[in-house]
Amino acid sequence: MRAITYRRYGPPEVLQVEDVPDPRPKDDEVLVRVRAAEATKADCELRAFRFAVNWFWLPLRVAIGVFRPRYKILGGYFAGVVEEVGPKVTRLAVGDEVHGSAGLGFGGYGELVAVRERACLVKKPANMTFEEAAAVPLGGLNALHFLRLAKVGAGDRVLINGAGGSIGAHGVMIAKALGAHVTAVDCERKRAFLERLGVDAFVDYTREDFRERGETWDVVFDMVPRSPYSATLRVLNAGGRYVKGNPRFSDLLRAPWTTRTTDKRASMAFARETQAELDELRAMIEAGDVTSIVDTVYEMEQAPEAHRRVEAEDRAGAIVLRIGPA
Repeated sequence: MRAITYRRYGPPEVLQVEDVPDPRPKDDEVLVRVRAAEATKADCELRAFRFAVNWFWLPLRVAIGVFRPRYKILGGYFAGVVEEVGPKVTRLAVGDEVHGSAGLGFGGYGELVAVRERACLVKKPANMTFEEAAAVPLGGLNALHFLRLAKVGAGDRVLINGAGGSIGAHGVMIAKALGAHVTAVDCERKRAFLERLGVDAFVDYTREDFRERGETWDVVFDMVPRSPYSATLRVLNAGGRYVKGNPRFSDLLRAPWTTRTTDKRASMAFARETQAELDELRAMIEAGDVTSIVDTVYEMEQAPEAHRRVEAEDRAGAIVLRIGPA
């Protein structure tokens, strides 16, 4: 099969398309013919081995390769068609159109990927293309997780910092579906995209700091790693909830103390990514509450350009790679 590979850590140019052996599914695995994969910030960080949040640097380096990548095919989130199933597989069948997560083994940048049946892999929404469906699992699952953690409900005033990325954009749509008033924080070039998703207010962070507007919110959903913790807490109403998707180690330590000693709650728990949650997202998509956030689709040979776009945050929504022949 053809795959986008990298054999050393480095800039986007280390990505190349080459022929590699086909994976073979184990008894409890399904083999998926990949049609599209999201190019994520995590893919870029792993490729370069440079992270916005670096407190887990050493264990991650050991896990994925000290001197060179142990897994040469990136791609954690994808969509495709089941091509073969192991003898113990009962939930999915050959021909099923699916989307989901490849887990820590990655592999979504290849034309074939073998995934355990119990992994976060479900039938894709009927009203989405493969490219659109590939952009759902990362952003949708994380957004759903954090908004549930914050117990967002009808009438809540919710601020999403970093709303123009994959997770933030899904957060906008899910919060609106839950009946919240949503303020989006991002740069001006993403305003039109976020207004299309339904935000009620927009703050351009290049011109003003939302913490100095004199406004308060019931929930702050923060996707910006270096956000000042104490200053962000001050814009919460009494009983407000602060959830952060890219916490620093100091944030993880401070969150329980905030919850115990103040009238506000801070939560930093990471998403589990379950089949049930992805099925719930499919229902929201098919009902029209969640729509496509795809910015641009690139061919496999354009993977370096796709990674450059993601790293530069030069996108509104998701960057997707079309896997297979152009």
